[in-house]
Amino acid sequence: MSDTVHTGGCQCGAIRFRVEGALKDSSICHCRMCQKAFGAYYAPLISTRGADLVWTRGALKYFQSSNHVRRGFCGDCGTPLTYEAPDGVAIAAGAFDDPAAVPPSVQFGVEGKLAFVDHLATLPNRHTDEDMENAPFLNDLISYQHPDHDTAIWPPNKETNP
Repeated sequence: MSDTVHTGGCQCGAIRFRVEGALKDSSICHCRMCQKAFGAYYAPLISTRGADLVWTRGALKYFQSSNHVRRGFCGDCGTPLTYEAPDGVAIAAGAFDDPAAVPPSVQFGVEGKLAFVDHLATLPNRHTDEDMENAPFLNDLISYQHPDHDTAIWPPNKETNP
């Protein structure tokens, strides 16, 4: 097996995973079922076929989205995590600690693709700190999101893991 290791988890840190081996099939799915499951214009998914997937913290909750597919998510924060079908398990790309390491190579469900998706890159770009006037709460925002790496304890106990 490859020495390649990828880790990740949900937004709150209640669920964590580790994948050992090469991840070859990274995709975007535009079908309406995936749009609804992710609450987004499309679902970025990374197949774990041929690799060793281990859940290292917590347990998924599931929604059976069709007769063949169930979708795993965090019951605490709601983060969509898996697409599980007879041909294997795919994990939401954004759940990986380093999603840039597994860029998509194909698009599926293009019959459901929203026309403006192909033009997203042409929209004006702004950094978060450029919107402080319109969203002053960003000045003192404190993130409670799990960091993009494994932790021994989560959420941190201020006495033992500040």
